[in-house]
This record gives sequence, C-alpha cells and structure tokens, in this order.
Amino acid sequence: MSELVMLGILVAVAIGLVIYSLLPSRGERAESVRRRAMGLTGEDDAATAKERARKNAGNKSMLEMAAPILSRPMMPKSEEEQSTLRARLANAGYRRESVVTMFLASKILVGGALGLVAFLYASALGTESPQVIYYGVFGLGLGFMGPNLWLVNAIKKRGEAIRNGMPDSLDLMVVAVESGLGLDAALLRVSDEMKHVHGALAEELQIATIETQMGTSRSEALQRMAERTGVQEMRALVAVITQAEKLGTSIAQALRNQAESLRTKRRQKAEERAQKTAVKLLIPLILFIFPAIFVVLAGPAAIHIMHTFQSGALKK
Repeated sequence: MSELVMLGILVAVAIGLVIYSLLPSRGERAESVRRRAMGLTGEDDAATAKERARKNAGNKSMLEMAAPILSRPMMPKSEEEQSTLRARLANAGYRRESVVTMFLASKILVGGALGLVAFLYASALGTESPQVIYYGVFGLGLGFMGPNLWLVNAIKKRGEAIRNGMPDSLDLMVVAVESGLGLDAALLRVSDEMKHVHGALAEELQIATIETQMGTSRSEALQRMAERTGVQEMRALVAVITQAEKLGTSIAQALRNQAESLRTKRRQKAEERAQKTAVKLLIPLILFIFPAIFVVLAGPAAIHIMHTFQSGALKK
C-alpha cells in the first residue's frame, strides 16, 4: 500500500514537471520579442544568430522532440480546427510554432499519468476488476480535460490583465501623441514604460510595433494584435484607431474617449463584484456562522432546560 502511494506521489510530481516544461515561460517570450527587435535594429549579427540557433537545438528536451509523435493521434484534421486551437493558445500568450503539438502531447501524457494513478489507487483498495477499469478510464478522461481547463483559465487571466492595463496605457499614449510622437513611436514608448506593470499588454504592443517596422500596415498589425489578445475592448480600440485614421480625426481625442470608456467599465465591474459579495457570503453564513451563533446563544438555555427536566423527573 505504501509503495503504491509513493508511486502515485512520484507520478503526480512528474505530471507537474511535464506541464511546467511544456510551454515557454514569460521570460522566454519576452526574450524572443527582444531578439526580434535587436534583429530589426541590426544589433544582432549573423554569427550570434547562428550560435544561438546551435544552442537552442542542443537544449531541446526529449519532450519537445517526442511531442510531434505523441500529439499525432489528437492533431485536428482540418486547418480551421488547427488555426482555432493555435488562436486560443495565442490568447493565453503562447505563440511558438510547436505550441500546438506540445499542448496536445500534454493531454496524452497527463491523461495517461492520471489514468495510471487512478488504476493503481483502485487496485490498492482491493476493488473488483471492472471497477478498477472504470477508475482508470475516469482518471484518463480527467487528464485529457485538465489541459483544456488550464487553457481556459490562462486565457481568462491574461485577458483580464490586458483589459485592466488598457486605461493606463491609453492615458500614456495620449500624452505621447500630444507631445508630438507618431502613433508607432507612441506604441513603442508605451510598451517600454508598461512592461514592468502590465507585461502582457506591453508585449502585444511591442509585437505590433515590430510588425509595422517589418512592413506590415499599421491597421493589419493592430488587427493581428486584437486577434492575439482575444479581448473585446482591444478590438474596439483597434476599430477606433482605424476609423480615426481613415476619417482624419484626432487620434489623441479618440484615445482619450476610449480610455474614459474603459475606465468607466472597469469601475462598473468593480461595483458589480462588490454587490455580489453579499450574495456570495450567504452560503458560508448559513453553513458556518449561524450554527456557531445558535450554539453560543441557545446552548446554555438548552442545558438549563435539560437540567430542569432531569430534576423534575428525579423528584417524581
């Protein structure tokens, strides 16, 4: 029994290490953006790029090399499904070429590991054979669903972080534009100023600026940024900027109005959450607070009544 428990713990630790190593960290993504910017400014020569490529090839883990084989059974057949999955991973902040295969490989590995843990746990309990198989299948299904749940949570957290950082970034962008900077220079300045406060938003702004410098039209680069983030407020901002450029209206005024609108929405959402707090407190109040108060208030009276009845019974 103890050996099986230890094996289950080791498998759980292995699952955590696998998930941690599957996708690039934020530092790697920031370094990738920095290298792209260096390449545009000519600070990175061919010899340095070749040396970096050699190191990256040597640092490839066995998991990265095995991911294409492991993910093959679950790889979407149509290009549309693959593009949808890649877009969702981009919304979570992961944009490497191998991110789809790594994600699908994680489902195989985590599902197999959890299925094995559930099977060993059921066997250790002395469960009958059919039920042991059911435990294993349940663990397998849970493992397959785990990465999907993680992806949904990652998309939600990153979208919320970008949404919260937009009002401050737009205010800074307005100041930059009104001081005489062009929109591209303002985007680059905001991304540099906000990288330590709102890292996800700063990264997206920097990528959009790099794409513009590489020859992509500004409207297309901004549209790609909106698609990568998956945030509705970002799509609205891109539409406002594009419309202001087409009509020749003041971009600074359009950005100021958009920032005020986003700040109002953020305040309304905070007020909504505050109003929901009282409703959410009802369940813990009913289950935990009220019983304790009832015991404290009614307990002594109940004890006194019991003693009174016992005394009356003894007198009779």
